[in-house]
Amino acid sequence: MNRKLKVLLSGGGTGGHIFPAIAIADEIRKRFPDAEFLFIGANGKMEMEKVPQAGYIIEGIDIAGIDRGNLLSNLGLPFKILKSLSRSRAIIKRFAPDLAIGTGGFASGPALYEAGKLGIPIFIQEQNAHAGVTNKILSKKAKAVFTAYPKVDGFPADKIHFLGNPIRSNIVSGMKDTVAAKQEMGLAPDKLTILSVGGSLGSRTLNNAWKAHLNDIISKDYQLIWQTGKLDYKEIAEETKSISGDNIRILEFIKDMETAYSAADVIVSRAGAIAISELAVARKPVLLVPFPFAAEDHQTKNAMTLVEKNAARMVKDSEMQEKFWTALSEICEDEALRKEMSQNLQYFAKPDAAREIVEEIIKKL
Repeated sequence: MNRKLKVLLSGGGTGGHIFPAIAIADEIRKRFPDAEFLFIGANGKMEMEKVPQAGYIIEGIDIAGIDRGNLLSNLGLPFKILKSLSRSRAIIKRFAPDLAIGTGGFASGPALYEAGKLGIPIFIQEQNAHAGVTNKILSKKAKAVFTAYPKVDGFPADKIHFLGNPIRSNIVSGMKDTVAAKQEMGLAPDKLTILSVGGSLGSRTLNNAWKAHLNDIISKDYQLIWQTGKLDYKEIAEETKSISGDNIRILEFIKDMETAYSAADVIVSRAGAIAISELAVARKPVLLVPFPFAAEDHQTKNAMTLVEKNAARMVKDSEMQEKFWTALSEICEDEALRKEMSQNLQYFAKPDAAREIVEEIIKKL
């Protein structure tokens, strides 16, 4: 390209939308060091903080989704949408991008819609097995739709490119030998080790399940790396003070996830899109417990895509009391099953997602 590339990106509301957008921008910057970038986000949402922290400029628009808990608060939504469309159009005309990339979330709808109307090539990256409403609408005008699953309903089949979700580079490059990782974490190298992750805030469902089965963990002589999240950490740390032995490691947050993934023989996790993409690269047998209140129940759809390939097991949030320990024990006690699940996860592992997405974008410009 003879002139400086100008790239517009939009995605936000959750880390699952924000971090793929940043990863794609980082990859483009590697290839085109003098490229200019501009993000469009929703005022008051986490992208307005996370994107500048990553070194990119962002401008905000006033947009929000439907509030199903307070229908009266939605009366002003049409005016917000019109205002956000007008504001997006003004930003885009001023910046004059060569392409626009949307990764979902409230802001990406107006931003990518207006970019498409202005004749700018648009590209969509969908993280989940079930297409979000915004991305479904935008896909009609998109040059390509990048997905983390081979089949995603709601997208034109000829536009889908199954290239995966961009994930943290340290997960791709930092995986270690399981025995070495256990020793690094101060764990016994010969004991089966379970890693439980529920996000930075934590999962009360998972936390309650472990409280109910700590004696089972101890009696089986398993090791548990239990990331509680910040909401329940103090209470759990206090309640479990009397537990003897070194088999249980209770942590509020795990910064060095690549070592934790490496140390695990089995992982228990929610079924968010980025979590699943990391788990697939880690290739450790996993029991998924989808968050039941995710939009359009997309976490269950994510999990079922893996279950159908025998790459994971799943227990519904509502069935944890009856089925959690049985499902977990089946994985822990069957080494052949663990090997099979690990091999099947390879199908979903896309460690070079950001690079391959950018290569496809460049081809289509």
